[in-house]
Amino acid sequence: MALTDSRAKSIAAKGDVLMDGSVDNLMLKSNGKKGRGAWVFRFVSPTERDASGKGKRRDMGLGSYPKISIAAARKEARQCHDMLGRGEDPIAQRDAAKALLRQRSNIKTFEVACGEYIELQKGRWREGSKSLEQWSSSLATYAYPSLGKKRVDELSREDFVQVLKPIWTSKPETATRLFQRCTKIMSWCRSTGLTTTNPMESVKDLLPSRPSAKATQQHLPSLPWQKVPDFVQKVLRNGAPGTCREALEFLILSGCRSGEVRGMKWDEVDLTNGIWTIPGHRMKAGKEHRVPLTGRMKELLSRQRSNGRSGELVFPAPRGGEFSDATMSKFLRDHRVPSDAPGRYATVHGFRSSLRVWGAENNVANDVMEAMLAHTERNAVVAAYKRTDLLDERRIAMESWGAFLNAPSSPAIST
Repeated sequence: MALTDSRAKSIAAKGDVLMDGSVDNLMLKSNGKKGRGAWVFRFVSPTERDASGKGKRRDMGLGSYPKISIAAARKEARQCHDMLGRGEDPIAQRDAAKALLRQRSNIKTFEVACGEYIELQKGRWREGSKSLEQWSSSLATYAYPSLGKKRVDELSREDFVQVLKPIWTSKPETATRLFQRCTKIMSWCRSTGLTTTNPMESVKDLLPSRPSAKATQQHLPSLPWQKVPDFVQKVLRNGAPGTCREALEFLILSGCRSGEVRGMKWDEVDLTNGIWTIPGHRMKAGKEHRVPLTGRMKELLSRQRSNGRSGELVFPAPRGGEFSDATMSKFLRDHRVPSDAPGRYATVHGFRSSLRVWGAENNVANDVMEAMLAHTERNAVVAAYKRTDLLDERRIAMESWGAFLNAPSSPAIST
């Protein structure tokens, strides 16, 4: 006879058991209080074995009565019978479902995952690197608007295609870097168990074809080397002295990168021997780099000292700390400094190109120029035999470059 509520409510003594009578192996066991008990489904496991090798008898709790009604208990018991019919252990299946639920509750959104991955990478990026700013900016601009709030385990390759496709051909460099960043982040998500797949692995298959990188490569606009003296003399030295002007001139004289100059510290400078030693963690190649200090470079450093700038940084921002690369770029735009690219102003990094071409046009040895620019030798065999940084040869070349910048002014810069 099927169990009814009136019979269930009559259960009282601890140890009393009422069989349901409607669904096999479903029972209500008293907990010692009148009208209250616990639902139990008893079965022989198809996967668990006892000591004799037979199927292990197991009791599976389905909740308490009357919180779990008779109808609800029967429904769950029937589902258990269905699992047994498929050769599954109901308890094992329930435990697996709970584990999956716990895992899913810990899954992060794409934006949160990106933030955690970027935080982990900070220690690998060299001091003064723009990587943090560039990673955060590109993800915030292109990925977060549509993907930021989605869970990483729910992201598909189509989601990333929708982000990349609009800029894949129109902004190839930006799109490629965004693709690489998303690939690394999703790979990390898979490695940490946040997702079981990396949808980025097949994204390129759905993106439109585009010209080769070599065919579309654009060099950063630079001021032709013949016009650099005019810029230094008539723009940088013709105006109210300021950290940006002097840092920019120092950058041009040294051939160093923006971050290396902006992050320059007094404890790296040896004025007595005329050497600036940039530690490896501030260099793009990760290796220490010595820079010969010419007469004009020493003059600029002495001026910084005499102006009371004796803190840690040689070229600090007006309000302290390191000023941004954008400050130098804005200076060039504000003064409408032309470049070799029609319709575009010169860039800060472009002055390295100006120096490189000057060296080629004035018969400076290629090895010396490469050393001045701190370029890494790509040929591993050649690199293995290099035993000098050509400091003395670079000093001579840099003095010549400095003399060229002080030469009689050329025609005014055309804007």
